[in-house]
Amino acid sequence: MMSWAARFRLRQYAKASLWIVPLTGLLLGAVLAEWAAGVHTADWVPDDWRYSATTASSVLSSVVGAMVALLGFVVTIGVLVVQQATGTLSPRYMRLWYRDRLQKAVLATFTGTFAYAYSLLRRIEADDVPDVGVTLAGVAVSVSLMLLLIYLNRFTHNLRPVAIADLVGRLGAKVLLRATEHVRRLSSRDEAAVTPAGPVTHIRSERGGVVQAFDAAGLIATAVRHDCVLVLAHQVGDFVPPGTTLVEAHGSAPAPDPRRVTGLVALGTERTIEQDPAFALRILVDIAIRALSPAVNDPTTAVQVLNHIDTFLHVVGRARLRGRYVLADAEGRPRLVVPGRGWEDYVQLAVTEIREYGATSFQVCRRLRALLEDLLENLPAERLPAVLAELALLEASVQREFTDPARRAVAQTADRQGIGGERRPASGPSR
Repeated sequence: MMSWAARFRLRQYAKASLWIVPLTGLLLGAVLAEWAAGVHTADWVPDDWRYSATTASSVLSSVVGAMVALLGFVVTIGVLVVQQATGTLSPRYMRLWYRDRLQKAVLATFTGTFAYAYSLLRRIEADDVPDVGVTLAGVAVSVSLMLLLIYLNRFTHNLRPVAIADLVGRLGAKVLLRATEHVRRLSSRDEAAVTPAGPVTHIRSERGGVVQAFDAAGLIATAVRHDCVLVLAHQVGDFVPPGTTLVEAHGSAPAPDPRRVTGLVALGTERTIEQDPAFALRILVDIAIRALSPAVNDPTTAVQVLNHIDTFLHVVGRARLRGRYVLADAEGRPRLVVPGRGWEDYVQLAVTEIREYGATSFQVCRRLRALLEDLLENLPAERLPAVLAELALLEASVQREFTDPARRAVAQTADRQGIGGERRPASGPSR
């Protein structure tokens, strides 16, 4: 029987695949052609839908050639997207771009229309023309062209860094809220009895990889079956070398089957966003620091990405974050301990690299200060120490990079636009 981790990896492959949906379209096109060939002699067919064998062959041959050309065009666009994403955005973004449903729908429509027209072309005889099918081929071409225009419009607009930042930020916030709500429903009220007395079994990973996701329900059920508490040794997003402890079983005799337990934790070659909202923040930071590199030198793009990082941090700051989560079974007994990512981790990930790479940019320093001061004004008191610590580091960075008092004063001014917006005097740590 296939394990949960194997099924998860299979779903990830299907989501990122660019051939499964087009292949389905290809098969549906061939099936639809057989249907159309069977109804061409119907009495309800209008006279305008009647074609000679020569005309029908010419139309369908043109459709076949056009679909092949359009497929090549879309593939070329895809190659350009990959080049741009890896060169000026973030290679991690490709993990999300491969899942775009519109792109798969366009490819499926093109391959389906190709298979439909080609299959119908083989059915044309001098005295037997599938009139309905030829007309439907024209309709399919029209739909294909409309989808192509929508596809071009979407990707010419959505390939801008700020559009990608908006998309990634909203997706990360959605994953975070869904994960915290799921954890809230399963959280144990008796965290004092997390590690019962008894032997501790270290269940080690057979293969290396990044922890992509885990099956909480399956792990809890396994813990109930063996009357133990399972503790994940690594959080989602960590890389686990082969032979490293992946799960600890506390208080279990006999110990759970290692293969069954490891089959509930998915390891892969790179991070995914399904249970890892920090992966979205990682992509946002990547885009910002790529814009700050000497080869690109575009601090305005970094400032625009900081707008979406600001939004994401406000969502994170209001979420119920913990250093670890204790999940319970149906009776409320602790069964699973999962390491969590705290508020400090999110804040450091969001601003550390941008502060270091953009330390010499007036725009970045001013926008970072505005971001941190916004967090100070709007988040609960327990979130403020981490924000104040980052504000102190920003202040030290400005002091180090801007030795002239006048330039330093400019860099210390909070500005939501970087330069040109409403200015606020510096607050927080003294200058």
